[in-house]
Amino acid sequence: MVALAPVEKWKWGSRRWNLKSYRKELWFNVPARRAFINITPQVETCLRESGIKEGLLLCNAMHITASVFINDDESGLHEDYERWLERLAPHDPVSQYLHSRTGEDNGDAHLKRQVMGREVVVAVTGGKLDFGPWERIFYGEFDGGRRKRVLVKVIGE
Repeated sequence: MVALAPVEKWKWGSRRWNLKSYRKELWFNVPARRAFINITPQVETCLRESGIKEGLLLCNAMHITASVFINDDESGLHEDYERWLERLAPHDPVSQYLHSRTGEDNGDAHLKRQVMGREVVVAVTGGKLDFGPWERIFYGEFDGGRRKRVLVKVIGE
């Protein structure tokens, strides 16, 4: 049997833990219906602005037809995503989606977002995103043509 050390109790703002919090919204207006955009540089700028060296970074799409995910920045992979998602949830005909009864033509975009995910959480170590090889953060747009937000929240010391 393995003995575990007791968990140290702490509270926000105590001397033991002096956590800081940083919040910023990134705005995107993608003219195309769909796109994958590497937002790693903008997220790294947010991390530098936060001054946080150790902690966690949350990055999430604040719209129900957009996504944030982590993967490789390779154009063939992006095309594979596009083809795969279109097979899973084809845009046309829009009448295949009950969501179309609302007057919207973006039922497929809601499903694509669900598959690709809403957010990512990345460890912050030494003031940098603690990525594995080739990992980058992407904004996935599935129903472009209007402004949408991505939230970056960093918590740590």
